[in-house]
Amino acid sequence: MTSSTLSSSPSRDPARARRTFVAVLGFAIARWRMHPRLLAWTLGGVLVATLTDVLTPLLAGRLVDDVAHAAADGRHDAMVMVAGLTALGLAGVLGRRASYRGITHLNARVMENIMTGAFARVQRFSSEWHANNFAGSTVRQITRGTWAMDTLGDTIMLLLLPEALVLVVTTLVLGLHWLVMGLLLAAGSVALVALSVVLTLQYVAPASRLANSWDTRMGAALADAVTCNAVVKASGAEQREDAHLAWIVGRWRRRTVRSWLRGTNSANLQALAALLMRIGMIAAVVVLWAHGRANAGDVAYVLTMMFVVQGYLRDIGQQISIVQRSVNEMDELVSLFARPAGVEDPPGAPALHVTQGHIRFEHVGFGYGRQGRAPLFTDLNLDIPAGSRVGLVGPSGSGKTTLTKLLQRLYDVRAGRITIDGIDIATVTQASVRSSIAIVPQEPLLFHRSLRDNIAYGRPDATMAEIAQAARLANAADFIERLPQGYATMVGERGVKLSGGERQRIAIARAFLSNARILVMDEATSSLDSQSEQLVQQAMERLMAGRTVLVIAHRLSTVVGLDRIIVFRHGQVCEDGTHEALMARPDGLYHHLFALQAGDAASA
Repeated sequence: MTSSTLSSSPSRDPARARRTFVAVLGFAIARWRMHPRLLAWTLGGVLVATLTDVLTPLLAGRLVDDVAHAAADGRHDAMVMVAGLTALGLAGVLGRRASYRGITHLNARVMENIMTGAFARVQRFSSEWHANNFAGSTVRQITRGTWAMDTLGDTIMLLLLPEALVLVVTTLVLGLHWLVMGLLLAAGSVALVALSVVLTLQYVAPASRLANSWDTRMGAALADAVTCNAVVKASGAEQREDAHLAWIVGRWRRRTVRSWLRGTNSANLQALAALLMRIGMIAAVVVLWAHGRANAGDVAYVLTMMFVVQGYLRDIGQQISIVQRSVNEMDELVSLFARPAGVEDPPGAPALHVTQGHIRFEHVGFGYGRQGRAPLFTDLNLDIPAGSRVGLVGPSGSGKTTLTKLLQRLYDVRAGRITIDGIDIATVTQASVRSSIAIVPQEPLLFHRSLRDNIAYGRPDATMAEIAQAARLANAADFIERLPQGYATMVGERGVKLSGGERQRIAIARAFLSNARILVMDEATSSLDSQSEQLVQQAMERLMAGRTVLVIAHRLSTVVGLDRIIVFRHGQVCEDGTHEALMARPDGLYHHLFALQAGDAASA
């Protein structure tokens, strides 16, 4: 994404800003309502604390009246008013404590739900989505949005809600006593809030959203460079990566400073407007006093009330800005929740139970990207009997890997169906389909966890004896047992502490332990040294026994002994048979590819 793309993004569209605001607030309210007791506890505390603030000026005005007239009639209720003010003060303290405790637990529960929910959704997004999005950006969107939810809850429930209550109740009290004063406070409050909203949505929000987009890009650049650090070191490109990140951070800084300055400007304008409203209210009550329509207690009430109202209104613009900033920071998170998973289970879908491993592709049509693009597969038909060992060969992009991804239901077919043991895989749960298929990829990915955890990932309930047996069958037990911590050894991010051959054998051990009836292998020995290749090849032969096996072959010498070889070209099956049968066709694609690789091997 270029800087020009970002600067012309929809963040400058006021209509989009309003839609985003409504969507994020709806998202937040739905999460708060999931915890009704904590929400009620919080709002109850806020209501008590706010009412004490509203009633305090009334008692203060009454106290001034009592003091002013005590000498004239000898009667006063001053001490009663003092006791009332004390009670209100204590009630306010207790109400605020209740609201703070309630919001603390409420926000923690909501943040927990958001974090786990966002992770669950991202885990279920399609492989295509993950291929098109930076992991660092996704992590940043989730963490930034989750913390913004905490800020949003504090600001709305502890600040904006009490401000609204104070304004409404105070306006009613003033209006009942002096209609003009009530109307003046109402008009001034509406004008101030309207000014705050307009400045926030039209002036501050676009700059804030643009700064957030560069913050996301900065996180993506950091994660990308750290993940590919081995390539950076191998190319001696540290300074180049420093310069690349510095350019992005510079753009982020300029846009963030502009966002902050706009927030400051907005706050200053709102403070000026609040000052004018306060002066107007005080001037109005003084005029009423001068005309005999207000006494000293009334003036004291208005002064005290305006200090209370001013205390609430002083930061209303800043709080609206905080809400908008939180909305901006949650925008991408809410979009994650709104995005469809791509591949969905039917409602009430049962689990798939594979007993044989018979695979059929029936009139399958599929293509990547938009529906308008030319499909890769058109009316593809394949029948792979249970227990057969099948090689998938062909030029790059011919459909070999896509076939296995469709079998795992990483994508949904556009036409036709895929069955395992006669059951359409689109009618059962994705998890059960994938757990029925063991995968040994060309470049295995391991978690930064122990060897025991990595081997048992497909069967977390496996015993230590079963894990060790799987490692022995995969020719991995010897090197594991030589390690100081054995099966408790941490393998590093993506398994970087292990060699390529060791990672392959861990992947094979994982497949052994899963005991799946269907096995997909992606040329697991293509990048190994001779000794590692021999160990892996032996383990693979054991693993294939008694299973339905699909082998994606890059080196055709590895599929010579398989039961059947399927040759793809441009998404179509152009040849199908044993090695001998295909080699008997000198004009065939398989014969050409095999001869080409044999010639390359001879020249080497």
